[in-house]
Amino acid sequence: MRRPLKLQAATTSSSQREYYTLDHIFLTVIDATRSVAFYTAALAPLGIVNRLDYDGRQGPPGHPDLKGFGAGGRVFFWLRQGVAAPQSAHVGFVADSRAMVDAAHAAAMAAGASQIHPPGPQLHYDPRYYAAQVRDPDGYSLEFVYKSWQHGHE
Repeated sequence: MRRPLKLQAATTSSSQREYYTLDHIFLTVIDATRSVAFYTAALAPLGIVNRLDYDGRQGPPGHPDLKGFGAGGRVFFWLRQGVAAPQSAHVGFVADSRAMVDAAHAAAMAAGASQIHPPGPQLHYDPRYYAAQVRDPDGYSLEFVYKSWQHGHE
């Protein structure tokens, strides 16, 4: 019998907010230069910045070059060049407010995203679940999400 996954809380040093997180994720993109430009613009309103270029030669044989984005002293979102598989991933990014969702959505659209749904309450999940969803230039589904109950606001 599998035991349920136990999540641990992490605290960012920049905002001292507590949240649950994965350590990192890689997305494979067709054009790394284009995608770095897109994500630099789209994630800036969330405080996620382009932090690190990793030369794959520093790793084991066959390790890809990576372009890393992060916040709060962590790099957790990585891009690598190759054959994109947009149907294989949906990435939700935490926003600290509805205004941050709106700003990230606007920045992503200005950077070339296509809209899936505009900012607003996602009543099919919870009336307090506020989000916007777009597709990046490779077709990956991205969501900018503010869940008031996860920020101490009911």
